Amino acid sequence: MYRLLSGAYLGWGLGANDAANIFGTGVASGVVKYRTAIILTAVFVIIGAYVEGARGIETYGKLSGMDINSAFIATLAAAVTINILTVLSLPVSTSQAIVGSIIAIGLVSGSLNVLILRKIFLSWVLSPLGAAVISYILYRSLGRIIENRIRNVRVWSLIMKIGFYTAGIYGSYTLGANNVANTTGVFVKAGMVSLPAALLIGGGSIGLGVLTYSKGVMNTVGSGITHLSEFGALTAILSMDLTVHIFTWVGVPVSTSQAIVGSVVGVGLVKSSKAINKRIIGRIGLGWLSTPIISLGLAYMIYTLYSLFF
Repeated sequence: MYRLLSGAYLGWGLGANDAANIFGTGVASGVVKYRTAIILTAVFVIIGAYVEGARGIETYGKLSGMDINSAFIATLAAAVTINILTVLSLPVSTSQAIVGSIIAIGLVSGSLNVLILRKIFLSWVLSPLGAAVISYILYRSLGRIIENRIRNVRVWSLIMKIGFYTAGIYGSYTLGANNVANTTGVFVKAGMVSLPAALLIGGGSIGLGVLTYSKGVMNTVGSGITHLSEFGALTAILSMDLTVHIFTWVGVPVSTSQAIVGSVVGVGLVKSSKAINKRIIGRIGLGWLSTPIISLGLAYMIYTLYSLFF
């Protein structure tokens, strides 16, 4: 049962790195307080995980055959990878980390499902692109109506506050529903834990990560990529929410970090491509590329050593 701790550790890293993106732009724009944001995120992540988290777990179960030991190694390697990149305040993909680990073990054991892997790879490309397109369309269409017609400062502030809280709660729910598979999904396939227990443990560990170590990445995503207006920040969150929920229905876990970055870039493109901090985008892109490579290497090394000595 101690092996399940690696899944909880991965969930903590996911919460610290990914879940902060839910309210990151709202906190950066000053509409939502950080403490309020992390409490709401933690609560609704757990709800989303339990209600809609099963589809992603089913997808990962088809990717590679897993026993208890390989499930432990996969989640441990992914968790260490996320922990390293979180310390560097880089928003990275937990989905990429766990998939990289599963690929390593699947290659060694010869049980890798290439068709499912292609589906997952495609989602990594489509999620930030889709979020960018959605945010670009929303910002251009709704911005003309909302920003140009609402002149009363109090009315504007109230609308923005309601919008940020609503979008943040919805985003927290979709995060839990989509990403809980990354944390404890492989243990369900290995027969170590039941599906309901996996959903609760995974959701709870994500929530703990949000509460304890999420501020650094939140600041990077919320204000480092481009300077957002209040409405621009709200548009980015809504676009991310919709993107992640769509992939939840498809049954493919994706990264909120990738989705929110895509959304923020989409808003930035409406204003001007010059408004986007290309240096920050480059650092984030480097983190995305290195994540599956690092986790794959760690999982391969740990799996090989384990096979030699046990």
